[in-house]
Amino acid sequence: MSYLSDFSLEMDAGAAQGAVIVGIDEVGRGPLAGPVMAAAVHIPLALHTDPLLRDVTDSKKLSAAKRELIAGALVGLVPHGIGVAEVEEIDRVNILQATYLAMARAAAALSSRLDSAPDLYLIDGNRLPPLPVPARAVVKGDLKSLSIAAASIIAKVHRDTAMRVLAEAHPGYGWERNAGYGTAEHLAGIAAFGVTDHHRRSFRPVREALFAGAGTP
Repeated sequence: MSYLSDFSLEMDAGAAQGAVIVGIDEVGRGPLAGPVMAAAVHIPLALHTDPLLRDVTDSKKLSAAKRELIAGALVGLVPHGIGVAEVEEIDRVNILQATYLAMARAAAALSSRLDSAPDLYLIDGNRLPPLPVPARAVVKGDLKSLSIAAASIIAKVHRDTAMRVLAEAHPGYGWERNAGYGTAEHLAGIAAFGVTDHHRRSFRPVREALFAGAGTP
């Protein structure tokens, strides 16, 4: 049985000797609206060959239906934590620092569910947030690490669900389809209906819309 993402980075980091290795990934850095979120996942050694993990890979390579199916299996199988940084924080500290906040919160949420403190965090990307234990940046980590890939799926599904809820309260922007990204539909919604409290005013298209006279609903 082949797996789309493997466990070799975790094994190299000491998982076979009992080290607690955690994968972290974020979602939502680019959208014009909504929070940025992160997930932290620990896959115990005994579970890394579980058939339910066979299709775990970069969330962007999966259909929405497949992501939701896998996420449902993951949250019932492996320890995980979710971290959120809200729009107000994004606008106050910038999106990079807000992403770090979300990652740290995800790590803290997971740690509270573990019997032992993590020994190493594997972080998707090329930058490291400030964390209380050692961390390693892994470029394209969601394609290389089973733990990071699992985190990418959980984070993506969690945020997409949150944006669908926001879309019900704020119709006209297409958030249920675009998740807050700056699509033509979303930009047309801003022009027609204005800027909501869930829009990131520090992002240029939103700032320009406000400058051009777009109001608030």
